[in-house]
Amino acid sequence: MDSAAPTLTPAASASLAGPPAAPDDQSVRKAAENFETFFLSQTFESMFSDVGTDSMFGGGNGEKIYRSLLLQQYSELTVKHGGVGIADAVQREMLQLQEAH
Repeated sequence: MDSAAPTLTPAASASLAGPPAAPDDQSVRKAAENFETFFLSQTFESMFSDVGTDSMFGGGNGEKIYRSLLLQQYSELTVKHGGVGIADAVQREMLQLQEAH
């Protein structure tokens, strides 16, 4: 049996060195935009939940699946073109929480 002490990988030894560095503003912004995209996607899903499918274009489960993908794209494009302000508010809160710690 090998009695040598286990060695740490560079990532593991870096994690033992101290608290992780604060995320930069760009990663905070991306996280805030991801949150807004998710929120809008859920909102759009709710808005379109009572809209029926049209048999002229296939209807059924296929149309429901593609509608979900379309609504996800609507959400991403909405955020890309300025959004509705949720990402800005989330970003401010995240930065304030970082400063407090």
